[in-house]
Amino acid sequence: MDKIANPFSPNAGSRPPELAGRDSAFEDIRVFLGRLPLRRSVQSILYTGLRGVGKTVLLNEILHMAEARGDVLPIYLEASENRPLGEMLASPLRMALLKINRAKGTGEKVRRSLAALRNFLGTIKVKFGDIGIELEPATGVADSGDLQFDLIELLSAVAEAAAEKSMGVVLLMDEVQYVSAGEFGALVMAMHRMQQRALPLAMIGAGLPILPGLAGEAKSYAERLFTYPVVGALSREASVLAIRRPFEDAGIHITDEAAEIVFRRSGGYPYFIQEWGYQLWNFIEREPITGNDVKMVDGIVTEQLDGNFFRVRMERLTPSEKSFLQTMASFDGPDIRMSDIATRLGISQKALGPRRSALIKRGMVYSPSHGLVAFTVPLFNEFLRRNPA
Repeated sequence: MDKIANPFSPNAGSRPPELAGRDSAFEDIRVFLGRLPLRRSVQSILYTGLRGVGKTVLLNEILHMAEARGDVLPIYLEASENRPLGEMLASPLRMALLKINRAKGTGEKVRRSLAALRNFLGTIKVKFGDIGIELEPATGVADSGDLQFDLIELLSAVAEAAAEKSMGVVLLMDEVQYVSAGEFGALVMAMHRMQQRALPLAMIGAGLPILPGLAGEAKSYAERLFTYPVVGALSREASVLAIRRPFEDAGIHITDEAAEIVFRRSGGYPYFIQEWGYQLWNFIEREPITGNDVKMVDGIVTEQLDGNFFRVRMERLTPSEKSFLQTMASFDGPDIRMSDIATRLGISQKALGPRRSALIKRGMVYSPSHGLVAFTVPLFNEFLRRNPA
């Protein structure tokens, strides 16, 4: 088969050729986006899930859905553990306000929101030069230097500007777990104010399974302010569709047995399904594609996943952190007791705490409940068993 025409996409955040198993999520988003510019009540959303399940793909699809509507302005950013929230928001908010300003309408509230942004930029010491319009100072708006209050003022001004043009605004944020606790609290407070005032601005974020806990720690009412849909592995039916449809669209038949083996070997995780499809397309030169063909490329797929998906996550870890993960992998089951890890390593559970905290911060593990840890990367235990330290 022509490698140039290979439709599969085993790349971070890349849209697969067949976006299977997410229909109910997209229907929820259709309603969400439709209600937003009408100032109908919507709950902000935090999608949670392991690495490689398609959270970023989902956010990108929501971005396209919002852009296609024309009356919902998406503001997209990816959180980083090394950049403050205010700095990350500044440029996307500026571009959004200038887009709102170009829409039809009087625009007085747009000018106020741009002035608020100028004030906000001063408090976080970010400069853009001319932000787009000659402005009078807006004293007392988003200029206190306290993010909790300034973010509310700024996003309120943005939402009011959008409402003036009969538009809505959706803040799309990936990797939300990297936002610091204080900044997350400010963000939660701002979303709460949007909801209280029925302003047409809401948030859809995505991150690791620790998000509900982080939100609850930031503000107790966050449990009611957000919904927390879990983006998980695909069902058997959706997995088979994800592997089969791209081949069928190219006139290539893949047998039921082959599709079933891909489902089992991939665990239903979308990224892994894409890797299997990509390698089958490149290395099998005839059809139909059979179960034996899938077994033939097994080693190639494993090598690619080890090198491009798993190993890169280990390279930035310390030896003690690697030892922690290797010990986790020596146990069966997804959730491992901290006490068992400590016993096997021969140290106290208290002494193990800093390693656990560091690995949670790095996004390698999370705590599904008190005293337990689990990998954020699917099938990572199998990789570690194949590659002992």
